[in-house]
Amino acid sequence: MQISFEPVGILHSPYKQKFAIPRQPRLIPQARAWLALADHVNHPDTLRGIEDFSHLWLVFAFHETMEKGWSNLVRPPRLGGNAKKGVFATRATFRPNAIGMSAVELIGIKKKGNRWGLELAGIDLLDQTPILDIKPYLPYSDSIEQAAGGFADARPETEMTVEFSEQAQQFCLQQSQNYPQLMAFITQVLKQDPRPAYKKKREGEQTYGMSLYEFNIQWRVNAQHHFVEEIR
Repeated sequence: MQISFEPVGILHSPYKQKFAIPRQPRLIPQARAWLALADHVNHPDTLRGIEDFSHLWLVFAFHETMEKGWSNLVRPPRLGGNAKKGVFATRATFRPNAIGMSAVELIGIKKKGNRWGLELAGIDLLDQTPILDIKPYLPYSDSIEQAAGGFADARPETEMTVEFSEQAQQFCLQQSQNYPQLMAFITQVLKQDPRPAYKKKREGEQTYGMSLYEFNIQWRVNAQHHFVEEIR
């Protein structure tokens, strides 16, 4: 059986590349995004009553990896990239059907020009992600007490610290009108330690760069400390 879907919207996210995206939703509350509705659902009636819910489920497609295929076993980053688990025991992007789901916070309905959409927070999705469906999060049903989380039972935490250079601090201040939480956002992204698992084991100083919104962030890592050198 062949099943095809037409996206109901496109997500406009601060994450312009897979690197630096948190492993799960709501780990970085400052990660704001706008979900623009597609033409065939671009009507206020499709959103009527949605503001009564604090959180939503987004069903989406892994659009950048879906052509790369899948395998029976994957190496979850949570396990250091060493142990293998069955693909259905993980939330890996390389799946038989490249579909994912995220529970995100709803900030409100927002219209830009003639386009209706939703302002969201706690996003863990790449920019331009196709959204296949939007569903309300129901606490009485979707939150299961005493549920077991397997190898990912606890919220990921690191002891990483983050420091900004004078240039980086001034840049964030200059952007405060349009991006009031930019410094806090970058800090939380780096505290998640976005480096690949194999690089976290290396000793000595390492230099990285990433894109968030339209900004390029350059930083150094030494042991458990991030130092943001420059933002352009």
